[in-house]
Amino acid sequence: MSFNKLDMDTFNQIREELLGTWPTGQGLELEEAIAYQKTIPESKNFAVAMQRASKQGKTLLQPRAGVALIADHINLLKYLETEGEADLLPTTIDAYTRLNRYQEAANGIARSLEAKTSLLNGFPAVNHGVPGCRQVTEAVSKPIQVRHGTPDARLLAEITLAGGFTSFEGGGISYNIPYAKKVPLKKSIDDWRYVDRLTGIYEENGVHINREPFGPLTGTLVPPFISHAVALIEGILALREGVKSITLGYGQAGNLFQDIAAMISLRELAHEYFLREGFEDYELTTVFHQWMGGFPEDEAKAFSVISWGASVAVLSNADKVIVKSPHEAMGIPTKEANAQGLRCTRQMVSMLRDQKFLVSEDHREEIEQIKREVKCIMDAVYSLGNGDIEAGTIAAFEAGALDIPFAPSMYNHGKILPMRDNDGFIRVFNKGNLALSDDVMAYHRDKLEERAKAEGRKVSFQMVTDDIYAISKGGLVGRPR
Repeated sequence: MSFNKLDMDTFNQIREELLGTWPTGQGLELEEAIAYQKTIPESKNFAVAMQRASKQGKTLLQPRAGVALIADHINLLKYLETEGEADLLPTTIDAYTRLNRYQEAANGIARSLEAKTSLLNGFPAVNHGVPGCRQVTEAVSKPIQVRHGTPDARLLAEITLAGGFTSFEGGGISYNIPYAKKVPLKKSIDDWRYVDRLTGIYEENGVHINREPFGPLTGTLVPPFISHAVALIEGILALREGVKSITLGYGQAGNLFQDIAAMISLRELAHEYFLREGFEDYELTTVFHQWMGGFPEDEAKAFSVISWGASVAVLSNADKVIVKSPHEAMGIPTKEANAQGLRCTRQMVSMLRDQKFLVSEDHREEIEQIKREVKCIMDAVYSLGNGDIEAGTIAAFEAGALDIPFAPSMYNHGKILPMRDNDGFIRVFNKGNLALSDDVMAYHRDKLEERAKAEGRKVSFQMVTDDIYAISKGGLVGRPR
Protein backbone atom coordinates (compact mmCIF):
# COMPACT_ATOMS: atom_id res chain seq x y z
CA MET A 1 0.00 0.00 0.00
CA SER A 2 1.29 3.46 -0.84
CA PHE A 3 1.09 6.37 1.58
CA ASN A 4 2.80 9.69 1.98
CA LYS A 5 4.73 10.90 4.99
CA LEU A 6 4.16 14.45 6.13
CA ASP A 7 6.28 16.36 3.61
CA MET A 8 9.25 18.32 4.92
CA ASP A 9 8.06 21.70 3.64
CA THR A 10 4.82 21.32 5.59
CA PHE A 11 6.66 19.92 8.60
CA ASN A 12 9.13 22.81 8.69
CA GLN A 13 6.36 25.37 8.26
CA ILE A 14 4.44 23.90 11.20
CA ARG A 15 7.65 23.62 13.21
CA GLU A 16 8.64 27.26 12.76
CA GLU A 17 5.26 28.44 14.00
CA LEU A 18 5.15 25.85 16.80
CA LEU A 19 8.53 26.67 18.32
CA GLY A 20 7.54 30.32 18.53
CA THR A 21 4.53 29.65 20.76
CA TRP A 22 6.60 29.46 23.97
CA PRO A 23 10.06 30.85 24.81
CA THR A 24 11.70 27.47 25.52
CA GLY A 25 10.98 26.35 21.96
CA GLN A 26 12.57 29.34 20.27
CA GLY A 27 15.88 28.59 18.60
CA LEU A 28 15.62 24.83 19.06
CA GLU A 29 17.77 23.32 16.30
CA LEU A 30 16.83 19.84 15.16
CA GLU A 31 20.34 19.09 13.92
CA GLU A 32 21.79 19.88 17.35
CA ALA A 33 19.09 17.77 19.04
CA ILE A 34 19.89 14.80 16.79
CA ALA A 35 23.60 15.22 17.48
CA TYR A 36 22.91 15.29 21.23
CA GLN A 37 20.79 12.13 21.04
CA LYS A 38 23.71 10.36 19.35
CA THR A 39 25.86 11.01 22.46
CA ILE A 40 23.44 9.08 24.70
CA PRO A 41 24.85 5.61 25.52
CA GLU A 42 22.97 2.60 24.16
CA SER A 43 22.32 1.44 27.74
CA LYS A 44 19.98 4.43 28.14
CA ASN A 45 18.08 3.96 24.86
CA PHE A 46 14.49 2.92 25.46
CA ALA A 47 13.96 1.27 22.07
CA VAL A 48 17.10 -0.85 22.50
CA ALA A 49 16.05 -1.92 26.01
CA MET A 50 12.57 -2.93 24.83
CA GLN A 51 13.85 -4.92 21.86
CA ARG A 52 16.46 -6.67 24.02
CA ALA A 53 13.79 -7.60 26.59
CA SER A 54 11.61 -9.03 23.83
CA LYS A 55 14.43 -11.18 22.46
CA GLN A 56 15.40 -12.41 25.94
CA GLY A 57 11.82 -13.07 27.07
CA LYS A 58 12.06 -10.62 29.99
CA THR A 59 9.38 -8.36 31.44
CA LEU A 60 10.78 -4.92 32.33
CA LEU A 61 9.33 -2.80 35.15
CA GLN A 62 8.34 0.85 34.80
CA PRO A 63 6.49 3.12 37.27
CA ARG A 64 4.68 6.41 36.74
CA ALA A 65 6.20 9.46 38.44
CA GLY A 66 6.70 13.19 38.07
CA VAL A 67 7.03 16.33 40.23
CA ALA A 68 7.36 20.05 39.50
CA LEU A 69 11.00 20.90 40.25
CA ILE A 70 14.06 19.56 38.44
CA ALA A 71 16.11 18.62 41.51
CA ASP A 72 13.15 16.94 43.20
CA HIS A 73 12.25 15.07 40.01
CA ILE A 74 15.81 13.79 39.68
CA ASN A 75 15.79 12.63 43.30
CA LEU A 76 12.46 10.87 42.72
CA LEU A 77 13.71 9.02 39.64
CA LYS A 78 16.99 8.05 41.31
CA TYR A 79 15.02 6.65 44.25
CA LEU A 80 12.81 4.56 41.94
CA GLU A 81 15.92 3.45 40.07
CA THR A 82 17.71 2.25 43.21
CA GLU A 83 15.18 1.54 45.94
CA GLY A 84 12.40 0.61 43.51
CA GLU A 85 14.62 -1.50 41.22
CA ALA A 86 12.91 -0.03 38.13
CA ASP A 87 14.27 -1.16 34.76
CA LEU A 88 12.80 1.83 32.90
CA LEU A 89 12.02 5.30 34.19
CA PRO A 90 9.12 7.66 33.48
CA THR A 91 8.60 11.36 33.46
CA THR A 92 4.90 11.98 33.97
CA ILE A 93 3.91 15.42 32.69
CA ASP A 94 1.72 17.80 34.73
CA ALA A 95 -1.91 18.55 33.84
CA TYR A 96 -1.34 22.17 32.77
CA THR A 97 1.33 21.16 30.25
CA ARG A 98 -0.95 18.42 28.92
CA LEU A 99 -3.44 21.15 28.04
CA ASN A 100 -0.74 23.45 26.63
CA ARG A 101 -1.35 25.92 29.48
CA TYR A 102 2.29 26.79 29.97
CA GLN A 103 1.78 30.03 31.89
CA GLU A 104 -0.20 28.20 34.56
CA ALA A 105 2.53 25.57 34.66
CA ALA A 106 5.04 28.40 35.18
CA ASN A 107 2.94 29.70 38.06
CA GLY A 108 2.92 26.18 39.51
CA ILE A 109 6.71 26.03 39.36
CA ALA A 110 6.96 29.38 41.17
CA ARG A 111 4.52 28.26 43.87
CA SER A 112 6.38 24.96 44.24
CA LEU A 113 9.69 26.78 44.72
CA GLU A 114 8.07 28.95 47.38
CA ALA A 115 6.44 26.00 49.13
CA LYS A 116 9.56 23.80 48.72
CA THR A 117 7.34 20.94 47.51
CA SER A 118 5.63 20.02 44.27
CA LEU A 119 2.30 21.77 43.74
CA LEU A 120 1.94 20.25 40.27
CA ASN A 121 0.92 16.67 39.52
CA GLY A 122 3.86 16.06 37.20
CA PHE A 123 6.96 17.48 35.53
CA PRO A 124 6.40 20.64 33.42
CA ALA A 125 8.92 19.72 30.72
CA VAL A 126 8.04 22.51 28.28
CA ASN A 127 8.65 25.16 30.92
CA HIS A 128 11.93 23.63 32.04
CA GLY A 129 13.01 23.51 28.40
CA VAL A 130 15.76 21.50 26.77
CA PRO A 131 18.46 22.31 29.40
CA GLY A 132 16.15 21.25 32.24
CA CYS A 133 15.21 18.03 30.46
CA ARG A 134 18.86 17.22 29.83
CA GLN A 135 19.60 17.67 33.51
CA VAL A 136 17.02 14.96 34.21
CA THR A 137 18.04 12.50 31.50
CA GLU A 138 21.75 12.87 32.28
CA ALA A 139 21.22 12.30 36.01
CA VAL A 140 19.88 8.72 35.73
CA SER A 141 21.38 5.55 34.28
CA LYS A 142 18.20 3.89 32.96
CA PRO A 143 16.20 4.64 29.77
CA ILE A 144 13.54 7.26 30.35
CA GLN A 145 10.13 7.86 28.74
CA VAL A 146 7.75 10.83 28.53
CA ARG A 147 4.26 9.84 29.80
CA HIS A 148 1.40 12.30 29.76
CA GLY A 149 -2.09 12.59 28.22
CA THR A 150 -1.83 15.42 25.71
CA PRO A 151 -4.06 15.89 22.65
CA ASP A 152 -1.52 18.31 21.12
CA ALA A 153 1.93 17.08 22.18
CA ARG A 154 3.98 18.65 19.40
CA LEU A 155 5.98 21.18 21.45
CA LEU A 156 6.33 18.69 24.30
CA ALA A 157 7.79 16.15 21.86
CA GLU A 158 10.20 18.70 20.36
CA ILE A 159 11.57 19.75 23.74
CA THR A 160 11.73 16.32 25.42
CA LEU A 161 13.31 14.48 22.49
CA ALA A 162 15.87 17.27 22.20
CA GLY A 163 16.24 16.92 25.97
CA GLY A 164 17.41 13.31 25.78
CA PHE A 165 14.27 11.29 26.36
CA THR A 166 14.26 8.20 24.12
CA SER A 167 10.61 7.18 24.28
CA PHE A 168 7.40 9.15 23.85
CA GLU A 169 3.97 7.86 24.81
CA GLY A 170 0.53 8.60 23.35
CA GLY A 171 -1.45 8.97 20.15
CA GLY A 172 -4.08 11.04 18.39
CA ILE A 173 -6.95 8.81 19.57
CA SER A 174 -5.73 7.47 22.91
CA TYR A 175 -4.62 10.88 24.18
CA ASN A 176 -7.74 12.67 22.99
CA ILE A 177 -10.96 10.66 23.28
CA PRO A 178 -10.33 9.38 26.87
CA TYR A 179 -8.77 12.65 28.07
CA ALA A 180 -10.40 15.66 26.39
CA LYS A 181 -13.96 16.84 25.80
CA LYS A 182 -13.84 19.32 22.93
CA VAL A 183 -10.77 18.49 20.84
CA PRO A 184 -11.78 17.40 17.30
CA LEU A 185 -10.40 13.99 16.43
CA LYS A 186 -9.02 15.18 13.07
CA LYS A 187 -7.02 17.89 14.84
CA SER A 188 -5.47 15.53 17.38
CA ILE A 189 -4.63 12.96 14.68
CA ASP A 190 -3.00 15.72 12.60
CA ASP A 191 -1.07 17.00 15.63
CA TRP A 192 0.16 13.52 16.47
CA ARG A 193 1.14 13.00 12.84
CA TYR A 194 3.67 15.74 13.46
CA VAL A 195 4.95 13.91 16.58
CA ASP A 196 5.35 10.68 14.63
CA ARG A 197 7.06 12.46 11.72
CA LEU A 198 9.45 14.12 14.18
CA THR A 199 10.23 10.67 15.60
CA GLY A 200 10.69 9.38 12.05
CA ILE A 201 13.16 12.17 11.26
CA TYR A 202 15.25 11.20 14.29
CA GLU A 203 15.10 7.58 13.10
CA GLU A 204 16.18 8.52 9.57
CA ASN A 205 19.17 10.31 11.09
CA GLY A 206 20.35 7.31 13.08
CA VAL A 207 18.56 7.97 16.39
CA HIS A 208 16.33 5.14 17.65
CA ILE A 209 13.25 6.56 19.42
CA ASN A 210 10.50 4.36 20.87
CA ARG A 211 6.83 5.28 20.41
CA GLU A 212 4.08 3.86 22.60
CA PRO A 213 0.35 4.45 21.98
CA PHE A 214 -1.64 4.48 25.23
CA GLY A 215 -3.38 1.11 25.51
CA PRO A 216 -5.77 1.30 28.50
CA LEU A 217 -7.88 4.21 27.12
CA THR A 218 -10.39 5.03 29.90
CA GLY A 219 -9.22 2.07 31.98
CA THR A 220 -12.81 1.17 32.86
CA LEU A 221 -14.37 -2.03 31.48
CA VAL A 222 -12.73 -1.54 28.08
CA PRO A 223 -13.24 -4.69 25.97
CA PRO A 224 -9.95 -5.92 24.48
CA PHE A 225 -11.14 -5.52 20.89
CA ILE A 226 -11.69 -1.78 21.34
CA SER A 227 -8.28 -1.02 22.84
CA HIS A 228 -6.68 -3.33 20.26
CA ALA A 229 -8.35 -1.52 17.35
CA VAL A 230 -7.12 1.85 18.65
CA ALA A 231 -3.61 0.45 19.23
CA LEU A 232 -3.45 -0.96 15.69
CA ILE A 233 -4.62 2.32 14.14
CA GLU A 234 -2.16 4.43 16.13
CA GLY A 235 0.62 1.94 15.41
CA ILE A 236 -0.05 2.09 11.66
CA LEU A 237 -0.19 5.90 11.67
CA ALA A 238 3.15 6.02 13.53
CA LEU A 239 4.86 3.56 11.20
CA ARG A 240 3.64 5.56 8.19
CA GLU A 241 5.66 8.54 9.41
CA GLY A 242 8.89 6.60 9.79
CA VAL A 243 8.68 5.27 13.36
CA LYS A 244 10.52 1.93 13.69
CA SER A 245 10.21 1.03 17.40
CA ILE A 246 6.56 0.65 18.38
CA THR A 247 5.20 -0.61 21.71
CA LEU A 248 1.52 -1.53 21.81
CA GLY A 249 -0.25 -1.73 25.15
CA TYR A 250 -3.23 -3.23 26.91
CA GLY A 251 -4.76 -2.42 30.29
CA GLN A 252 -5.57 -5.25 32.70
CA ALA A 253 -9.26 -6.19 32.50
CA GLY A 254 -9.23 -8.54 35.46
CA ASN A 255 -9.85 -12.08 34.19
CA LEU A 256 -6.56 -13.97 33.89
CA PHE A 257 -7.56 -15.94 30.79
CA GLN A 258 -9.04 -12.97 28.92
CA ASP A 259 -6.05 -10.78 29.74
CA ILE A 260 -3.53 -13.35 28.51
CA ALA A 261 -5.66 -13.98 25.41
CA ALA A 262 -5.76 -10.22 24.83
CA MET A 263 -1.97 -9.88 25.01
CA ILE A 264 -1.39 -12.86 22.70
CA SER A 265 -3.96 -11.58 20.19
CA LEU A 266 -2.54 -8.03 20.31
CA ARG A 267 0.89 -9.17 19.16
CA GLU A 268 -0.55 -11.46 16.47
CA LEU A 269 -2.95 -8.80 15.17
CA ALA A 270 -0.24 -6.14 15.09
CA HIS A 271 1.97 -8.22 12.82
CA GLU A 272 -1.05 -9.08 10.64
CA TYR A 273 -2.19 -5.50 10.13
CA PHE A 274 1.28 -3.97 9.92
CA LEU A 275 2.21 -6.42 7.18
CA ARG A 276 -1.14 -5.75 5.48
CA GLU A 277 -0.15 -2.07 5.36
CA GLY A 278 3.16 -2.98 3.76
CA PHE A 279 5.46 -2.58 6.78
CA GLU A 280 8.26 -5.05 7.35
CA ASP A 281 11.06 -2.98 8.91
CA TYR A 282 9.76 -2.41 12.45
CA GLU A 283 10.36 -3.58 16.02
CA LEU A 284 7.17 -4.59 17.83
CA THR A 285 7.07 -4.85 21.61
CA THR A 286 4.22 -4.95 24.13
CA VAL A 287 3.34 -3.35 27.44
CA PHE A 288 0.84 -4.54 30.05
CA HIS A 289 -0.72 -1.97 32.38
CA GLN A 290 -1.57 -3.14 35.87
CA TRP A 291 -5.16 -2.52 37.00
CA MET A 292 -6.28 1.00 36.01
CA GLY A 293 -9.62 1.03 37.86
CA GLY A 294 -10.54 1.60 41.49
CA PHE A 295 -8.14 0.22 44.10
CA PRO A 296 -8.83 -0.97 47.67
CA GLU A 297 -7.90 1.64 50.28
CA ASP A 298 -6.28 -1.03 52.44
CA GLU A 299 -2.61 -1.24 51.41
CA ALA A 300 -2.37 -4.99 52.02
CA LYS A 301 -5.31 -5.56 49.68
CA ALA A 302 -3.82 -3.12 47.15
CA PHE A 303 -0.63 -5.23 47.03
CA SER A 304 -2.77 -8.20 46.02
CA VAL A 305 -4.11 -6.24 43.03
CA ILE A 306 -0.55 -5.23 42.08
CA SER A 307 0.67 -8.84 42.35
CA TRP A 308 -2.21 -10.06 40.18
CA GLY A 309 -1.25 -7.59 37.46
CA ALA A 310 2.40 -8.56 37.72
CA SER A 311 1.47 -12.23 37.28
CA VAL A 312 -0.53 -11.59 34.13
CA ALA A 313 2.25 -9.47 32.64
CA VAL A 314 4.78 -12.29 32.95
CA LEU A 315 2.46 -15.13 31.94
CA SER A 316 1.38 -13.20 28.85
CA ASN A 317 5.01 -12.51 27.87
CA ALA A 318 4.62 -8.74 28.03
CA ASP A 319 7.91 -6.98 27.34
CA LYS A 320 7.09 -4.30 29.92
CA VAL A 321 4.68 -3.82 32.79
CA ILE A 322 3.48 -0.43 34.07
CA VAL A 323 3.44 -0.71 37.84
CA LYS A 324 0.90 0.65 40.29
CA SER A 325 1.41 1.59 43.95
CA PRO A 326 -0.47 0.68 47.17
CA HIS A 327 -1.60 4.34 47.38
CA GLU A 328 -3.72 4.28 44.19
CA ALA A 329 -6.96 4.80 46.12
CA MET A 330 -5.53 7.90 47.85
CA GLY A 331 -4.08 9.90 44.93
CA ILE A 332 -0.48 10.57 43.91
CA PRO A 333 1.76 8.05 45.68
CA THR A 334 4.82 8.90 47.75
CA LYS A 335 8.16 7.80 46.32
CA GLU A 336 8.27 5.14 49.03
CA ALA A 337 4.86 3.73 48.03
CA ASN A 338 5.87 3.82 44.37
CA ALA A 339 9.02 1.86 45.17
CA GLN A 340 6.98 -0.65 47.19
CA GLY A 341 4.75 -1.33 44.17
CA LEU A 342 7.87 -1.89 42.06
CA ARG A 343 9.48 -4.27 44.56
CA CYS A 344 6.22 -6.19 44.94
CA THR A 345 6.06 -6.56 41.16
CA ARG A 346 9.76 -7.47 40.99
CA GLN A 347 9.28 -10.36 43.39
CA MET A 348 6.34 -11.75 41.41
CA VAL A 349 8.14 -11.32 38.07
CA SER A 350 11.20 -13.12 39.46
CA MET A 351 9.15 -16.03 40.82
CA LEU A 352 7.28 -16.52 37.54
CA ARG A 353 10.19 -15.89 35.20
CA ASP A 354 10.70 -19.57 34.34
CA GLN A 355 7.03 -20.54 34.30
CA LYS A 356 4.97 -20.79 31.13
CA PHE A 357 1.26 -20.40 30.57
CA LEU A 358 0.05 -23.32 28.49
CA VAL A 359 -2.50 -22.11 25.95
CA SER A 360 -5.39 -24.57 25.91
CA GLU A 361 -7.98 -25.11 23.18
CA ASP A 362 -10.53 -23.11 25.21
CA HIS A 363 -8.03 -20.31 25.60
CA ARG A 364 -7.29 -20.30 21.89
CA GLU A 365 -11.02 -19.84 21.31
CA GLU A 366 -10.97 -16.62 23.34
CA ILE A 367 -7.95 -15.41 21.34
CA GLU A 368 -9.80 -16.05 18.09
CA GLN A 369 -12.96 -14.42 19.49
CA ILE A 370 -11.02 -11.20 20.19
CA LYS A 371 -9.57 -11.35 16.68
CA ARG A 372 -13.05 -11.69 15.14
CA GLU A 373 -14.22 -8.65 17.11
CA VAL A 374 -11.20 -6.59 16.08
CA LYS A 375 -11.75 -7.59 12.44
CA CYS A 376 -15.32 -6.26 12.63
CA ILE A 377 -14.06 -2.87 13.80
CA MET A 378 -11.09 -2.65 11.43
CA ASP A 379 -13.17 -3.74 8.43
CA ALA A 380 -15.57 -0.88 9.21
CA VAL A 381 -12.68 1.60 9.53
CA TYR A 382 -11.19 0.59 6.18
CA SER A 383 -14.62 0.57 4.53
CA LEU A 384 -15.65 3.99 5.84
CA GLY A 385 -12.32 5.45 4.74
CA ASN A 386 -12.34 3.75 1.34
CA GLY A 387 -9.10 2.04 2.32
CA ASP A 388 -7.58 5.07 4.10
CA ILE A 389 -7.23 4.28 7.76
CA GLU A 390 -7.00 7.89 8.95
CA ALA A 391 -10.17 9.03 7.16
CA GLY A 392 -11.84 5.77 8.18
CA THR A 393 -11.01 6.30 11.85
CA ILE A 394 -12.56 9.77 11.89
CA ALA A 395 -15.64 8.47 10.03
CA ALA A 396 -15.91 5.45 12.35
CA PHE A 397 -16.01 7.64 15.45
CA GLU A 398 -18.53 9.94 13.78
CA ALA A 399 -20.75 6.94 13.03
CA GLY A 400 -20.16 5.26 16.39
CA ALA A 401 -18.74 2.23 14.57
CA LEU A 402 -15.73 2.72 16.87
CA ASP A 403 -16.75 3.77 20.36
CA ILE A 404 -14.82 3.98 23.65
CA PRO A 405 -16.75 3.32 26.88
CA PHE A 406 -17.00 6.11 29.47
CA ALA A 407 -14.87 8.57 27.47
CA PRO A 408 -15.55 12.33 27.95
CA SER A 409 -15.04 13.39 24.31
CA MET A 410 -18.01 14.93 22.50
CA TYR A 411 -16.60 13.22 19.38
CA ASN A 412 -17.24 9.81 20.92
CA HIS A 413 -20.75 8.34 20.89
CA GLY A 414 -20.32 6.75 24.32
CA LYS A 415 -23.22 4.37 23.71
CA ILE A 416 -21.36 1.12 24.30
CA LEU A 417 -22.13 -0.50 27.65
CA PRO A 418 -19.72 -3.25 28.67
CA MET A 419 -20.11 -5.56 31.66
CA ARG A 420 -18.64 -8.80 32.96
CA ASP A 421 -19.93 -12.26 32.26
CA ASN A 422 -20.16 -14.96 34.92
CA ASP A 423 -16.42 -15.68 34.68
CA GLY A 424 -15.36 -12.03 34.81
CA PHE A 425 -14.64 -11.62 31.08
CA ILE A 426 -15.61 -8.18 29.76
CA ARG A 427 -18.47 -8.47 27.27
CA VAL A 428 -20.75 -6.01 25.49
CA PHE A 429 -24.27 -5.44 26.83
CA ASN A 430 -25.25 -2.56 24.53
CA LYS A 431 -23.15 -2.12 21.40
CA GLY A 432 -24.63 1.24 20.38
CA ASN A 433 -23.50 1.64 16.76
CA LEU A 434 -20.36 -0.46 17.17
CA ALA A 435 -19.51 -2.40 14.03
CA LEU A 436 -19.94 -5.83 15.62
CA SER A 437 -21.56 -8.61 13.63
CA ASP A 438 -24.78 -10.34 14.72
CA ASP A 439 -22.99 -13.59 15.56
CA VAL A 440 -20.48 -11.74 17.77
CA MET A 441 -23.26 -9.94 19.64
CA ALA A 442 -25.19 -13.20 20.05
CA TYR A 443 -22.10 -14.69 21.72
CA HIS A 444 -21.85 -11.69 24.10
CA ARG A 445 -25.57 -11.84 24.98
CA ASP A 446 -25.40 -15.57 25.73
CA LYS A 447 -22.44 -15.02 28.07
CA LEU A 448 -24.23 -12.22 29.92
CA GLU A 449 -27.42 -14.27 30.25
CA GLU A 450 -25.37 -17.01 31.94
CA ARG A 451 -24.34 -14.51 34.59
CA ALA A 452 -27.85 -13.12 35.00
CA LYS A 453 -29.19 -16.63 35.54
CA ALA A 454 -26.48 -17.43 38.10
CA GLU A 455 -27.24 -14.23 40.03
CA GLY A 456 -31.03 -14.53 39.80
CA ARG A 457 -31.53 -11.16 38.13
CA LYS A 458 -32.00 -9.68 34.67
CA VAL A 459 -29.15 -8.28 32.61
CA SER A 460 -29.29 -4.57 33.39
CA PHE A 461 -27.27 -1.37 33.74
CA GLN A 462 -26.93 -2.09 37.46
CA MET A 463 -24.45 -4.83 36.59
CA VAL A 464 -22.24 -2.23 34.87
CA THR A 465 -22.20 -0.07 38.02
CA ASP A 466 -21.57 -3.10 40.22
CA ASP A 467 -18.62 -4.19 38.06
CA ILE A 468 -16.96 -0.75 38.10
CA TYR A 469 -16.69 -0.79 41.90
CA ALA A 470 -16.14 -4.52 42.36
CA ILE A 471 -12.35 -4.64 42.82
CA SER A 472 -12.31 -1.73 45.26
CA LYS A 473 -14.87 -3.74 47.28
CA GLY A 474 -12.92 -6.98 47.19
CA GLY A 475 -14.19 -8.83 44.10
CA LEU A 476 -13.98 -8.86 40.30
CA VAL A 477 -17.57 -9.49 39.22
CA GLY A 478 -20.08 -7.11 40.84
CA ARG A 479 -22.33 -9.72 42.42
CA PRO A 480 -25.48 -8.64 44.32
CA ARG A 481 -25.02 -8.80 48.08
